[in-house]
Order: sequence, then structure tokens, then C-alpha cells
Amino acid sequence: MMIQPRLTLNDGNIMPQLGVGVWQVPNEDTATVVTESIKIGYRLIDGAAAYGNEEGLGQGLRESGQLREQLFVTSKLWNGDQGHDAALKAFDKTMERLGLDYLDLYLIHWPMPSVDLYVDSWKALIRLRQEGRVRSIGVANFQEPHLRRLIDETGEVPALNQIEVHPTLTQTEMRQADRKLGIVTQSWTPLGRGDFSLPQVASIAERLDCTPAQVVLRWHLQHGLSVIPKSERPERLNENFHCLDIELSMADMEALDALDQGNRTGPDPDTFDKR
Repeated sequence: MMIQPRLTLNDGNIMPQLGVGVWQVPNEDTATVVTESIKIGYRLIDGAAAYGNEEGLGQGLRESGQLREQLFVTSKLWNGDQGHDAALKAFDKTMERLGLDYLDLYLIHWPMPSVDLYVDSWKALIRLRQEGRVRSIGVANFQEPHLRRLIDETGEVPALNQIEVHPTLTQTEMRQADRKLGIVTQSWTPLGRGDFSLPQVASIAERLDCTPAQVVLRWHLQHGLSVIPKSERPERLNENFHCLDIELSMADMEALDALDQGNRTGPDPDTFDKR
């Protein structure tokens, strides 16, 4: 198996830079996707309570035959479970569904500022880490003001912020804010909505004799981002993993950076409050 790049979090824990997500994968298919991903070489598996497939994820981990300590497993606290005590109860349910003794990373899925419970939820995650039930804690879809409030009120800096990033939504300012705070940025929806079909991407892929998706994923990695593409197809999972085989030039990186259009495909973190 090829050597994978890794990132060191601000708490000293180390995570694979490239992973696979299971968003929108039916629960009955998730175990197969997870076992196939691990067989290919993925060691970072990104899930969430909201995906409705934690049972399948846990089954896939067990059936993979891979040692638990060689895997990095993420889940997320859903919006309807925010608040200190509610978050602790939700975590217990997640662990029951996964069938795990600990999580490598647990995230607050969205800040939901209109509800204003993310600080209380963060205090629950801090407690879970102190108890050894979670090794690293972080957030998803947090803007800089949300991050700074967490830090100001608790003194604890998230290890990771998972946000939407792809060539037509480069999130340069948010990534810089994460970097200044010592937070790893992880990209969700890393291929955007058709970003890999853009002519600029296709021309780089043709020159490097690889796929457009591999070009885009490599762009994330060379920016120092963790990236978690998803697919249910073994051939696509394998293709995505082999983005590790290519290298983009500085000119390639600049050409992809120039594609930014502020093209958000998901909700706005400042207003999203679905529960």
C-alpha cells in the first residue's frame, strides 16, 4: 500500500490527510463501502449521526479486519442534539450504533447561531475528550466568529474545522483563519458541483494522464487540507485514492485557485438551523 500523507492536529494526534466520507450512502450499503475503502487503503472514515448509517459504518469497520488503532473514525453531533446534556446523550447513542469504545474525532456538525447552543455543546465535547471517549474534538461549518467565541469562552481550540471547499469555492479567508488559530481545515464536497468537469481541470488531467477528479483532490492535498471524497463505486473509490500518485505544479495550483466563484453548494453556516 502506498504511503499516505498525514496531518498533526493541535492536540498532537495524527490523522490521515485523505479519507472517505459516507454521506448519502444508504445504511444497508455502508458496510460494503467502508470495507472496500479500507481494502483500497483508506484509513480515515468520516461519518455523522445525521447520515443515518452509523450502524453500517460500525459493521464495516468490524468486517474490514483492520486493527482499530490503525483507523481514524469521525462522527458528528447533529443540530437537534445541541446543548451540554443533550450532546452527551447523543454521543452515547452514536457509540452504541457504531459499536466502538472511542472515537478519533467528534465534531459539532453546524454552529446554528440562531439557537446559540454551540458553546454548551463544545463544553460537552471537551468533557468527552477529558474522559478519553474521544481523542480529538472539532467542529464543522464554523465561521471565524464562531471559532473565536468557542476559544474565548472555553480556552479550548478545535483541532479541525470541516467546511465546504472546492475549486469554485476556495474559502481562502476561512482557511487562513483556521491556519492562524492552529486548526486543520478539512474539505467536504471536495469536487464541488461539476468542478472536475471544468476545461481548466480537464486540460491538467490530460497533461498528467489522470482523471479530473484526481486533479481536484490533489489540489486539496497540496493546499494542506484534509479531504474526504465519497463514492459508493469501488472503481471510483480506487481512482480517488490514487490522487496520491500525481503532483501538481505551482502553475496548476494557481490555475485551479483562479476558478473561485464563491459557488456554495450547501447551506450558509450563518443561517442554517435545520434540526
